[in-house]
Amino acid sequence: MGNKKNKRIAKKRIEILFEEAKKAALEGELKRSDRYVELARKIGMRHNVPLKSKYKRRVCKTCYSYLHPSKTCKIRIKKGLLITKCLKCGTINRFGYKD
Repeated sequence: MGNKKNKRIAKKRIEILFEEAKKAALEGELKRSDRYVELARKIGMRHNVPLKSKYKRRVCKTCYSYLHPSKTCKIRIKKGLLITKCLKCGTINRFGYKD
């Protein structure tokens, strides 16, 4: 029973950290938003809770920085793909996209 409770708390904390990362990125505090993402990932790994797909798309798969359009990444839509390029490390991430 304690394990389910811990996972539920971990999911809630991950959501809160991603909300805070978004606020920090909007304020221009990019290092702080990256730190929030790092903490969210650590909580997820510690409690074996995977990130939701909407959060995975907000994180660079190479440098783990928070991706905020026009500030830390470029986003393009091409042939059913959502293409995200991290401006910090240059990694290109591709996700499926439906119209």
